[in-house]
Amino acid sequence: MTLSSPDAPDLDVIIFGGAGDLSFRKLLPALYMAHVHDKLSEHTRIIALGRQAWSRDDYLQFIREHSLAFIDSQAFDANAWQRFLQRLWYVCADVTRAEDYAALTALCNTPRQRVFYLATAPQLFSQICAHLDTAGLIDAPSRVVLEKPLGTDLESARAINQEVARHFQETQIYRIDHYLGKETVQNLMVLRFGNAIFEPLWRAPYIKSVQITVAESVGVGSRAGFYDGAGALRDMVQNHLLQLLCIVAMEPPISLDANDVRDEKLKVLRSLKKMTPADVKRDTVRGQYTAGVSDGQPVTGYLQEGQVPADSRTETFVALRTYINNARWAQVPFFLRTGKRLQQRQSEIIIEFAPQAFSVFGQNATSEPNRMVISLQPQESIQLGMMVKEPGSGMRMQPVRLGLDLQLSSDKRRAEAYERLLMDVIKGRLTHFMRRDELEAAWTWTDPILQAWQDMDDKPRPYPAGSWGPAASSALMARDGLTWFEES
Repeated sequence: MTLSSPDAPDLDVIIFGGAGDLSFRKLLPALYMAHVHDKLSEHTRIIALGRQAWSRDDYLQFIREHSLAFIDSQAFDANAWQRFLQRLWYVCADVTRAEDYAALTALCNTPRQRVFYLATAPQLFSQICAHLDTAGLIDAPSRVVLEKPLGTDLESARAINQEVARHFQETQIYRIDHYLGKETVQNLMVLRFGNAIFEPLWRAPYIKSVQITVAESVGVGSRAGFYDGAGALRDMVQNHLLQLLCIVAMEPPISLDANDVRDEKLKVLRSLKKMTPADVKRDTVRGQYTAGVSDGQPVTGYLQEGQVPADSRTETFVALRTYINNARWAQVPFFLRTGKRLQQRQSEIIIEFAPQAFSVFGQNATSEPNRMVISLQPQESIQLGMMVKEPGSGMRMQPVRLGLDLQLSSDKRRAEAYERLLMDVIKGRLTHFMRRDELEAAWTWTDPILQAWQDMDDKPRPYPAGSWGPAASSALMARDGLTWFEES
């Protein structure tokens, strides 16, 4: 194994919130995998900032105790791990205090490329950027990674963007959404634009409906304090699900240049039908989980989670129907759904093709719709549902699925989402990160829904943990003569 990638720059990855959950669960394991596979230069350093009054040795011990559980055991190498720990440094700092940046400035005293990863609350972003600028740590090669959620509405998102833009150019800002780093999500563009058999059919009237589901079996857990101020629409729909929708619905970009791709995604967001209060009442379903059974174990309801007020009306489930007002998708309903404490962890996109206008097999023939099922997690696969002849005499039909297991399609290693996106940041690839106008367009569409819910002042519908959400979400589909995929 070589010591480093020969073309990688000398680099400092500076993580604000370096002792937080995101850091030890995702960022450091991702950087370890990049280290193991020689993607980091020999002199790359990882500098964590936190408020804990720790020495470097204290921090290394913390990482040993907390991060190892999140590293694939098959990829772990004790010698490589020890070399990785040598890259880690720790700075005790209150990021709101300008004087606390002196230690970081002293440590970063040589010209190097710097990536600032803000794994903190968004309300700290403007102060951190201002203090970095005052300390002279920002230069042209510097990059800043902003974790979601970026704001709670359009106004707050614009305020954050404006403050960060005082110190960084738009080309230096990487608004991260880890769903865009998933191999299957990135494969969507190849599936759509690299296969002549699909692109002519990827439109109305050949597609009847599109479902996008991001389901989680876990509850809010330790995020209860944050989550109660956000809810499922802000936490998942405004970013993850809308980004998936954009990739499914976008027109072919003129190239794979970051701005060309993001231009097409922006057009989708701007074409989303704006919801009126009447639309919101008819086409959205809010839910909140109650006590139930998850993974065979009894679990409490949302209102019994720590730090959740007893009268909270925060939604832990959202299902909605929307339309894209353009020629490609005219009259095709898009159904988005996400929730906590659902029956299983699953993220998938269902493309249901329209039925044939006439069937030679007669009206009574048993038939299922042709569906493309794109699974993002826990497995990464693409399946196409088709009808074939049932064995025996006669012409009875039966459904089959053509399947592609993406994990078995290549013997090359498949990097996890955060590793892939971190390497994109280091290499200056902006394609899989949200541009400022994309973010603001997403909030422009989301805000009227939030406002209508507030004006309606009704409680989310209860659903038992371990179910697929409120029954009203099935009724939402039934009005169009459709069902959620797991119910079909």
